[in-house]
Amino acid sequence: MDVVDYIVLFVYFAGMAGIGIWAMRRIKGQEDYFMGGRKFGKLFQTFAAFGAGTGSADPVNTARGTFANGMSGMWGVMYWLFVTPLYWISAVWYRRMRCLTLGDWFVERYESKRIGVAYALFGCFYYMVYGAMLFTAIGKVAVPLMGDTLFGMETEYVLVPLVAVVVTLYGVLGGIAAAYWTDLVQGICIILLSVLLIPFGLQAVVDKFGSNDDSWTDGFRVMHEQLPASNFTILGGDATSEFPLYAIVVIVIMNMIGIVLTPHFIVTGGGTAKSEHDARVGLVTGNFIKRFCTIGWVITALIVLTLFSSQPELIADPDKAWGTATKELLGPIGIGLVGLMLACLLAALMSSVDCYMLVCSALVVRNIYVPFVNPEAGEKKCLLLGRVTGAIVVLGSVVISIAVMDMFALLKQTWIVPMTFAALFWMGMYWRRATTKAAWITVTFCLASFFVIPHLIPALAPSLRTDESFSKVNQIVETITIRLATPSDIAAGRTQTIGESITDTKKTGGKAIYWSGGLKPVTKDAKPIFEELSRTVAEGKTKIAKTYASPMRGEGTFRFDMLIYDKLLGIDLTTVSDAALKTLEFPFKIIAPFLVMIIASLLTQPNSKKALDRLYVRMKTPVEPDSRKDEVELEKSYADPSRFDHQKLFPGTGLEVQKPTKLDFLGFLLCFAICFAIIGLVLLVAGIGA
Repeated sequence: MDVVDYIVLFVYFAGMAGIGIWAMRRIKGQEDYFMGGRKFGKLFQTFAAFGAGTGSADPVNTARGTFANGMSGMWGVMYWLFVTPLYWISAVWYRRMRCLTLGDWFVERYESKRIGVAYALFGCFYYMVYGAMLFTAIGKVAVPLMGDTLFGMETEYVLVPLVAVVVTLYGVLGGIAAAYWTDLVQGICIILLSVLLIPFGLQAVVDKFGSNDDSWTDGFRVMHEQLPASNFTILGGDATSEFPLYAIVVIVIMNMIGIVLTPHFIVTGGGTAKSEHDARVGLVTGNFIKRFCTIGWVITALIVLTLFSSQPELIADPDKAWGTATKELLGPIGIGLVGLMLACLLAALMSSVDCYMLVCSALVVRNIYVPFVNPEAGEKKCLLLGRVTGAIVVLGSVVISIAVMDMFALLKQTWIVPMTFAALFWMGMYWRRATTKAAWITVTFCLASFFVIPHLIPALAPSLRTDESFSKVNQIVETITIRLATPSDIAAGRTQTIGESITDTKKTGGKAIYWSGGLKPVTKDAKPIFEELSRTVAEGKTKIAKTYASPMRGEGTFRFDMLIYDKLLGIDLTTVSDAALKTLEFPFKIIAPFLVMIIASLLTQPNSKKALDRLYVRMKTPVEPDSRKDEVELEKSYADPSRFDHQKLFPGTGLEVQKPTKLDFLGFLLCFAICFAIIGLVLLVAGIGA
């Protein structure tokens, strides 16, 4: 990076801090700090949803996935696409809750302040992990740009804390208003980030592989000439792909269930909006903008794959693909473009982290400090604690980021952690019979089965690590292909002659079925011995299937849910692909909590009818933008809890499902149509130059 790049970064940091100081002067109380007075319209709600939902990890994960899998790697981020229609419905929930935190809603629904504490702790842990993933992304991008060291230390360990200080400064000072104003600026930066590398990258592709008559727009055609056709398919079809269709479906379902109960949705999901319609339009539009940006990230990643597929550094760590592209494509141009790119990535991080830290602050103040520590706390004390809590959450994210520095491992945790409260939220929203005791039983079950038991089993029975029945892997498949060399092989240094026969070898499998950390030989420093299971030759390809023949030892935690497939259902897990083995981790975590919640609710005492009536009638009462009129409507509803019973889809039952309105129905269908239109656009992009 040049001096001008650092100047760009300094100007950006100073601008964000200035907004925080300006917004601080407008804060009068908790509602101003945590909710901005509920006065934001469509524009601010759109960029709040876009900013909070678009982190620095998204372009980096897209680049990583595309570098490893071709265009199907976009599903590492694009899986949120088919969750978006749900937002048209859920935005109304958050506005009608009329709560400062989702913890407040859990407290009221389950008549338990301690449920609020549990949810607050969940929220803080979730955002520390999610924030860690965003900070890790910045570290991965910064290394190729700034070098391995900065001020005598590893670059990640200098830059990540520095960014944390700035985001903490403006977020802690200015509250949600500062976050929303910076999100507006940062949203524009993120859109710029999504397209900035494309023209320079296409020109570089043409310069390296094209002819003298080609312009930069011919770069798409040249990419098709250089890369195999499989890199331009959006669904992984072979055993090497991370994202076959079944994996995408399971991940979409898991995130559809889990995302709506994450704490920041009470803010960016609609709780800060002037009206229900502003909440809906803002949440849906902001998330659709992100999907269009994802297409730009995919194009950039394909350019990286075309230009740098043979770089050992990227093969070893694809997370660095975006940083390498920035360095190689923008670095030679100068004029501050590298600094601008890094500022745009920082904008993606900061627009998310500022929201998360404020949400956690609200949870701690509202659901732990006031009810259990200081019920008489005034506004000043609450605001001070909120600011301190926000800083602690960011610090926790930094610590986890520096300790882990693994993007995909952190991403998987952000899918699993929300399942702890998923059944409580969905059952509580729609089923009167969901009980407080069942809620505690379900949370305990999730904590035990997701996080405690997998560590406890090998600790209590260490012999399992070397037990042959639990030391199995899916088959190691080595595919050897003999083909004619292409221009990209010459560029990669594999050969010097086009048309010469070269050999490609791909390896898949060898993933431990029961152990999260894989398998290692029992004898230290010994090399594993393999047993060949089969060998087939067809159409120039030789496939060799083998497995370990030497004694192996399981590492990491014990995946006991695999017993369901292996022992109970009799599925031969040694024959499934890597993607299938990963996908099988999720069904238990999706289904089991709901079964536990339903059974436990039916066996325990129902909650108070009076409390449930008050909660559900409020959730059915449309919001009036004028707060005084809204109070009048709420009083009418509280006086007559059956006021909206004629709208129930299942009258006379304990199911609180409302008949969809015309606006609900048409908006939901339009959102689905836009989803498929975006997929159509991706296919169109994939075909350019083919």
